Amino acid sequence: MIQPKWILLAEDNPIDAELALRALNASGAGVKVVLANDGSEALDCLNRCGTDETCGGGHPTMVLLDLKMPKVDGLEVLRQIKGDPRLRQIPVVMFTSSREEADLARCYDLGANAYVVKPVAFAEYRAVLQEVRTFWMGINELPAEDRFKRQSMPPQLVPAA
Repeated sequence: MIQPKWILLAEDNPIDAELALRALNASGAGVKVVLANDGSEALDCLNRCGTDETCGGGHPTMVLLDLKMPKVDGLEVLRQIKGDPRLRQIPVVMFTSSREEADLARCYDLGANAYVVKPVAFAEYRAVLQEVRTFWMGINELPAEDRFKRQSMPPQLVPAA
């Protein structure tokens, strides 16, 4: 069964979250966006994927992840995603206001797929997010959902292809 494509947006700032939701839904593409207000909510959602429809069903097609968040910061969320065999193939796009080289390097060291600095002007903010959405949701190819499941099973339990 083909799962619908959806985005997990982890953003603690309500204004940035609203701007991102508007930008991601601006073209009327009908892509579901699930908002996590902090890193803890993002991890909860990812750990419930496939068992809870509030998370979008199956794995997200992309995680759009803020760097500086309360409870669990973006670096820790990224570390846990890329360290989990069930989740590691999900593209993670860091979407942050930080231009610090150390943050950028650390994100890539932990396995981020992209690092995008939030533009200040709304028109540019919207354009950047629409380009991110177009690439990761429309152009990029991901493995089938069942491949995610097989990789997380012990070898003796992986069904024959």
